[in-house]
Amino acid sequence: MRAAKGVWRWRHNPLRRTTDLFEAWVALVAALLLVTAAPAVGWAAGTLTDESLRAAVRIQRQQRHPVTATVLKPAPAPKPAPYDPESSAAHQKRRPVIARWTAVDGSRHTGTVSAVLRTTLAGDTFTIWTDRAGRVVSHPLDAATARVHAVLAGIGAALTAAGLITCARRLVVRRLVRRRYARLDEAWAAAGPDWGRTGAGS
Repeated sequence: MRAAKGVWRWRHNPLRRTTDLFEAWVALVAALLLVTAAPAVGWAAGTLTDESLRAAVRIQRQQRHPVTATVLKPAPAPKPAPYDPESSAAHQKRRPVIARWTAVDGSRHTGTVSAVLRTTLAGDTFTIWTDRAGRVVSHPLDAATARVHAVLAGIGAALTAAGLITCARRLVVRRLVRRRYARLDEAWAAAGPDWGRTGAGS
């Protein structure tokens, strides 16, 4: 709104310079792009990300299967790095155990896996995710998490577009200001030597 008022104000102003009107138009175009283009870019990025993640969720649901594993015995815990608090927190939540499980293809497996268990007694059961061959894989991406990632991607794209538009406007305005100063210096250099002299026309 302010940019539109600026364009209207400079239309018939006798002191208007060409760069003044151009700057007002640049501000108006930038404002329109911020209102229309930036949200459109965010919506498009969010939609594309959502479609891609939904496809990933479907594929992971087809390729990964929950199976029940049985604890055979606790496994020696790896020592977390003393400077890594995240590693220590994860170590407190998950415990490595030696367990056996049967894959969806009927094959039987034994190995060391991490389990979220209060106790690691032999015979305890818990759920792990494997592929059809029985190899342990991570938990598949759920739809809610995919939706959150898509929203964040859309917001990030919109903010990036808005930042680029703002930077472009500032660069244009900066060049206009430099051009004004250059012309002012030229005019002053032309009028400067005769400034204030009688009969010099100044």
